[in-house]
Amino acid sequence: MVYNPFYSLAGVLVGLLVGLTGVGGGSLMTPLLVLVFGFHPVTAVGTDLLYASATKTVGTAVHGWRGTVDWRVVRRLATGSVPTTIATLVALSYATHRSADTGHLVATILGSALLLTAVAILFRARIVDKLAPRFGRFDEGRIAWLTVLLGAILGTLVSLTSVGAGALGMTALLVLYPRLEVKRLVGSDIAHAVPLTLIAGLGHLSLGAVDLSLLVSLLAGSVPGIVIGSLVATRVPDRVLVPILAVTLALVGAKLVFG
Repeated sequence: MVYNPFYSLAGVLVGLLVGLTGVGGGSLMTPLLVLVFGFHPVTAVGTDLLYASATKTVGTAVHGWRGTVDWRVVRRLATGSVPTTIATLVALSYATHRSADTGHLVATILGSALLLTAVAILFRARIVDKLAPRFGRFDEGRIAWLTVLLGAILGTLVSLTSVGAGALGMTALLVLYPRLEVKRLVGSDIAHAVPLTLIAGLGHLSLGAVDLSLLVSLLAGSVPGIVIGSLVATRVPDRVLVPILAVTLALVGAKLVFG
């Protein structure tokens, strides 16, 4: 295992952006690993999943201690995401053995997910304002099933791209649960991401699609990056950061999809 300071620098930069914006690291780290460092898309996704599992475990501990996790929402999401995560990993294993072109497929899906993430970041308020009143009229049973369905979609998307549990999942939760405090939804989203990314990451590890040296280097840089970003977040206005981040993700997504 070889430590690489450049990977740690990437971890610091991504950690800073996560701390500043709250956007999931997968939306930032995975395309960085593919486009800048030249990692195979499947390896980038697998390594980022275990990286996310480690960082989100810390976040879950903090939210759990503060009582800002709604475990009912977490259970519903996991009910949908765990089976589809396992099914997606089995399908990915089969595709990897049958074809050498899985990297292109994963890169295309990753780019599409980034484009959707950019839309979710830029237009979240409008999306929630438009849809939340409609979903707010649904009974609890229907909301429960829709949450399970959301978990199933996230399980597939995150297993393939490591993207989706942050910006996309949070936007959907704001629509489904307009009466819950935002901080409880944030805590629930982070808590659900732990088993999701851990199972998906271990699946990628079993496929040989995780670079452990890269993982250690990323973690060494991202932890201080997240702390610093969180401390200075209140000094940087969202109206400046959010459009820049959304446009950047859209451009990166388009690059991955269209080459």
